[in-house]
Amino acid sequence: MKMKSSNLQPKGFTLVEMLVVITIIVILAGLSIGGFSIVTQKKANSQAKIQIALLSKALEEYKLDNGEYPAGSAGSNDLYKALYYNGASVTPPEKIYVSQLDPDNNKQGWTEGTEANAKIVDPWGKEYIYRRGDHDNAKNPDFDLLSKGKDGIEGNADDIDNF
Repeated sequence: MKMKSSNLQPKGFTLVEMLVVITIIVILAGLSIGGFSIVTQKKANSQAKIQIALLSKALEEYKLDNGEYPAGSAGSNDLYKALYYNGASVTPPEKIYVSQLDPDNNKQGWTEGTEANAKIVDPWGKEYIYRRGDHDNAKNPDFDLLSKGKDGIEGNADDIDNF
């Protein structure tokens, strides 16, 4: 008696099929991660532009109240003291120009440090640069506000400023 050979093939995936599926998954994951980093970078740039605009507006209000812009050379601690700390450190408080600078309620990450030595930081955690118009390196006649951007180096294309 002759037996019929059955057409039963072993069930499952071949090694080549598995490698193709894994390759496709890796490519899609790489595209997703790359796209996510671009979106994150755009968000940080937008946030820095908004912060600089709000700080610039607060500096204009400060000048209207005090007749001149706050003193300061390169650090943001002078700027912080002028726009928040000096107003909050006395009782009753003087005018607080930017309430987001409150280090006890720092949900948006504007400040770093304690109230006495706080610095205003950009979305990358680096200190904003503030220069009054009479500073040697100032580009604006009034004041300069500058974020060094993601790389933290001043003078590059990724800098965000008010000039």
